[in-house]
Amino acid sequence: MAESPHHAIATTLLDGMVQAASPVVSPDGRYVSFVTSRVDLEKNTYKSQVWLASTTGEFAPYPLTSGDPGESQPAWSPDSRQLAFVSGREGAQGAKKGERTLHVIPVASPGETRTIAVRKDGLDSPTWSPDGRFIAFTSRVPDERYSADDESWQSPRRITSFFTRLDGENFVFDRPNHVWIVAADGTGVPRDLTPGDHDHGSFCWTANSRALVVAAARHADWDLDLATDLHLVPLDGPITPLTDRSGVYSSPSTSPDGKRVAFLGYDDSSIYPQNVRVGVLDLATSTYSWVSTDVDRTFETTVGNVAPVWIDDATILATAEDRGQCHLMRIDARGTTAPTAVTTGARCVKAFDHRAGITAAAVSSSTRPTEIHLWRNGNETVLTNVSADIVARVKPVDWERFAVPVKNPTRDIDTKIDAWIMRPHDFDANKTYPVILNVHGGPHTQYGETYFDEFQAQAAAGFVVVACNPRGSSGREEAWGQAIMGPKHPKRPGTGWGGADLEDVLNVLDTALERYPFCDRGRVGMQGGSYGGYMATLLAARHAGRLRTVCTERSVNNLLTEEWSSDIGTMFRVEHGPDPVADPDEYTRMSPSALARDIDVPVLIVHSENDLRCPISQAEELFVTLRLMKKEVVFYRFPAETHELSRSGSPVHRRQRFEIILDWFAEKLA
Repeated sequence: MAESPHHAIATTLLDGMVQAASPVVSPDGRYVSFVTSRVDLEKNTYKSQVWLASTTGEFAPYPLTSGDPGESQPAWSPDSRQLAFVSGREGAQGAKKGERTLHVIPVASPGETRTIAVRKDGLDSPTWSPDGRFIAFTSRVPDERYSADDESWQSPRRITSFFTRLDGENFVFDRPNHVWIVAADGTGVPRDLTPGDHDHGSFCWTANSRALVVAAARHADWDLDLATDLHLVPLDGPITPLTDRSGVYSSPSTSPDGKRVAFLGYDDSSIYPQNVRVGVLDLATSTYSWVSTDVDRTFETTVGNVAPVWIDDATILATAEDRGQCHLMRIDARGTTAPTAVTTGARCVKAFDHRAGITAAAVSSSTRPTEIHLWRNGNETVLTNVSADIVARVKPVDWERFAVPVKNPTRDIDTKIDAWIMRPHDFDANKTYPVILNVHGGPHTQYGETYFDEFQAQAAAGFVVVACNPRGSSGREEAWGQAIMGPKHPKRPGTGWGGADLEDVLNVLDTALERYPFCDRGRVGMQGGSYGGYMATLLAARHAGRLRTVCTERSVNNLLTEEWSSDIGTMFRVEHGPDPVADPDEYTRMSPSALARDIDVPVLIVHSENDLRCPISQAEELFVTLRLMKKEVVFYRFPAETHELSRSGSPVHRRQRFEIILDWFAEKLA
C-alpha cells in the first residue's frame, strides 16, 4: 500500500497512544492499581501494564509489571497485601504461547511473583474470596475436538441453538465460559464450579466465601427467550436460580452485610432496547426491587460497563449515561430517594471502584484520553498524567455542543436532539471547510464527552466534524431509545430503523449548515460504522442532494440476511417486532440494499473479513449490487480483523484505515 497523504496524521494519532483504565482501590484505601494500554506501531501491537499508585501521595504512580506480554485485570487481596493479575507469560508453570496465566504479586512486603493458574483458552475477572483463601475467575472450556492437530481432523460441530459464535472469539458454544476457583496460595489446581454446556458471565462472591452469585442463561430455550438470570453457585452443592427467567440480569455485587446483591438489568427480555436499571436482590428471599427508576437513564454505558459498587449497606455507586455524558451516581439501596450525581460536567466515567472512603475512576473528556481520578471526602484530584505526551503531540480539538428541535416528536419525550460540531485544526473563521457527518453504531449507544480518535483525525485533516445522538440512541429517556423500534412491534411500536433516526440526522446536518457559516454545504460527506454504516448506505440513497460521498464500514445493508448470519442473529426481532420467518418483507423494507438503485454518490466500503457481528457478506452484497449497476464504489477488505477494527484492530491496520478514509474524503470533497 503506497504511503498516504494522511500517513503523518494517522501515525501521530496512534503511535504511543496510551490510556489508563480498570482502577481498583485496595481494601484499606491506601493504594490504587490500574492498567495502561499503549499502542506500538513499530511492533504492531499493544503493550499493557499493571500500575500502582498511592492515594495519599506517598509515592508517584509507577508500573508494577513489565507489560510484556500484556498484563491486565488487577484484583486486591482482602488484606491489601497482595495483587492478582492476568498475563500470558510463556514458561510460567509450563504455559505455552497464547495461554493465559494468573499471578499474585506481593505489594506490602518483598517477595516473588507466583503463578497460580494457567488456562489454554482465556482467563478473566480474577476476584478474591472475602476470606482470602481462593481466587475465582472465568475461563473457556474447549470441546475435545480442539485437541486435534488441525481442523481437518476435528469432528463436526453439532448445532442445536443460536448464538454459536461471537465476534472476536469465533465458535463459543463448544467452548463455554465457566466459573473456576483456585487456592490463592498456589496450592492445588483450578476447580470448575459450573461444568456443562452453559455459558457463564459476571459474578461476585457471597460475604461468607461459601458461594458465588453468577449471571448465566442455564434454562431450556435460553436462545429463544433471551433471558439471563442470577444464580447462586456454592463451592459445594447444587446451583440454584435467584431470578425467574423472564428478564436480563447481570453484574452482581454483594452488600457489605452479605444479605443483598446489587445488579444491573431489566424485567422483560422480549423488548430491546431498554434503559438498564440498578436492582437490589435479597439473598434470603430471592425478591428484588429496582432502586434507580427515578432517573430515566441507562446504567449500561457505551464507554464501559462496571458492576454496581457498595459504599456501605445503604448506598450504591453506579454509572449512568446522560445526553453524551457518563457520570457516577449515588443510589439509595432501598430506592426511597432519587439517585444523585457524584460527578458532573462534560466528561465520561468509564470505570470506577470504591473502598475505605476512596473512589477511583477512569475519566475522559473530548480533549483528554482516560486518566485516573480520585475522590476523598468530596474532593477530586487527578492521580495520573499518562497521556501527557500524546496530548502535546496531537493537540486535540474541543467541540461545541448544540441542540436541534425534533421536527416530528414521537411519544412523550424531550424534543431536542443533542449534537456537536468540531472545527478543524488551525481554524480560520473567514474560510469555509468540507464537512463530515458522523453517525454512531448501536443504534442504542451514544456519542459522548470522551476522547475519540476518529473525530480528532477528521479535524486534523481539515474537516468540520458534525455528530449527533438521534432518536434510537442511548443516554436519554427510555422512550427516546425505543422511538425507532419496528412499527409492527407488539409492545413498543416505533418508526423502525430509517424513520425518526434518519429524520433527526438530516435535521442536525441542515441546522449545522445553516447555523455555522464556515461549513461548506457543497462539500459534505458522511461516515458511519455498524448501525452507523447502515445509516451511511441509507443516506447514500436518501440524502436529497445534501451529500457528495459516503463511507460505510462494518455496516448492516441487508437486515434480512443479517438476521440469518450475524453472531447475534435472531436478536434483532426483539427490536424490529416480527421475526424474519414470519415477516421477511418488514426486514427488506428497512434495508438500505433495497434502495441501491437510488444511490447517486461515490461509496467507500470498509469491512473486516473476520467480522461476525456484521459479516463481510453485508459488504459483498452491497459492492456487487453497486458494481453491477456501474455506480462508483471502492471496497477495502481488512484481513484477520473483526468488528472492532477501528477500536482494537492491529495498530498497522488501524493506521491504514485512517489513511484510506481520510484520503477518500479529501479527494471527493475537494
